[in-house]
Formats: sequence, C-alpha cells, structure tokens
Amino acid sequence: MSRPAQKRAFGVAAGLPEEVCAPLAAACEESGYSSIWANDHPGAKGLDTLAEFAKGAEGIELGVAVIALDRQSPEVIAADIERLGLDPSRLWIGVGAGFSKKPRTFMAEQIGFLRAKLPGVRVVMAAMGPRMCELAGAEYDGAFFNWMTPGFAAGARMKVEDGASAAGHDTPPVFGYVRTAVGDDAEARLAKEESFYRDLHKGYRDHFDRLGEPEGTVGVAAADADDAQEKLAAYDALDVIVVRGLASARVEPMVELARAAAPA
Repeated sequence: MSRPAQKRAFGVAAGLPEEVCAPLAAACEESGYSSIWANDHPGAKGLDTLAEFAKGAEGIELGVAVIALDRQSPEVIAADIERLGLDPSRLWIGVGAGFSKKPRTFMAEQIGFLRAKLPGVRVVMAAMGPRMCELAGAEYDGAFFNWMTPGFAAGARMKVEDGASAAGHDTPPVFGYVRTAVGDDAEARLAKEESFYRDLHKGYRDHFDRLGEPEGTVGVAAADADDAQEKLAAYDALDVIVVRGLASARVEPMVELARAAAPA
C-alpha cells in the first residue's frame, strides 16, 4: 500500500506568549501547514497553548506532544479539553510514559483508559526504542518521534510498521519533531536546545548514545530557507514532519521561521 503524501506541521514549546499564538497559527495555516503543535511541560500545559492557537486559525489541526501520563491522567486531559472548549475532532494528543518504571507495560495499559476518556480524539504515542515503536504501531493512532536523524527515523518507522502488521492493520501516521533553526545563529540555537535534552534524564541519555551523533547535529541548522527545505526533505520516513521552531518567542521571528520551513 502506498503512503499518503507527506505533510508538514509546526511546533513550539508550551507557554508561548498569548500575543504570539494567534498570529503564528494564522501564518501557519496560510503557509500550508496541516497542523500546529505545542509540547507539554511542568511549567505550561500544551493544551492551553493550543487554545490560543485556535483563536487565530479555524481550519488547522491542533496537536500536543507529548503529555507525560505519570503527571497527567486521561481524566485530567479530558477535563482540560472541556475547560478550554477544544473540538476533539480537531485534536491530536501525544502521550508518553514519563518516568514510569515499566514504560511499555504502562503505555499498553493506558490506551484503554485514553480511548474511554477521550472519545473522538486521535491519540499518538511517543516512541524512541524499538519495542515502544512496535506498540505505537499496534495500539495507538500514530507514533511520535523525537530527536532522530533521518536514518534513525527510517529504522524506527520499520518497527512501527512491524507493530501495525502484527496487529493486522495499516501503519498509522508517523510524526516527528525536527528541531529547526534558520539564520546566522542557527547552529548555536540547535546546539543549545540539544544540550538541554541530552542530559535531561536516563531515557534521553540512552537515546542519544544509540544515535551516536556529535553534539549539536540532530535536527536542522540552516543558513536560509532553501537550505532548510533541503535538510528537512531528508526526513522522508516521517508522514508528518513537525518543524519544532527554534526562534525568539516573538511574532516576527517565529512567523519568519515558519515561512522559511513551510511546505512547498
């Protein structure tokens, strides 16, 4: 079965200033992005940022990736969606195991609760290692990759496909954050972002050890828009490239970056 045409999305860190969110979402919709995403962290909820995006664009889909289920239960996620008045059919909710001791077992158990509490919402699972990729392919509405090279993403995608095949259905969409910076300081921005994650916790340390790539090289640091497009095109294993924008949290630099990395 042939794969659908690749899509492109734009992503930011949760807690982006409200005055930036609506103009950025409008610019992303105008530029042809299929969806706009926020992460989720202890300092800011991604769903709150999505609600601000929704004020600026009515048609673009909204995603959060990822919510750690050891911090927020399916019941809490459902309550936030209702509180914010978000349309479930417009949402992609990415979830992960967080600091759970047995992450694969935990995530296999959670999918039933997620389905019950989030009817009509598409739920994707954060996956890095092979067994988690297989589980995402078998049980979830998609897999969400993070901090991967194009080659590593291609291998991880095969595991998602294996999981889907074993479960007897088509492969769900594979998403992935690709950190992207454009301009004179692009390499420094990417290196700063990556250095934070490399030592965030054991899971990330193990992942970067498996990658075996030099520091500051996992993602896209581009001189200009043409360079960014060429480097993003290498991520052909992803069904949806989520361009994670590394720019100042102001309207002009964020919109400029979104336009530079927009789908052709």
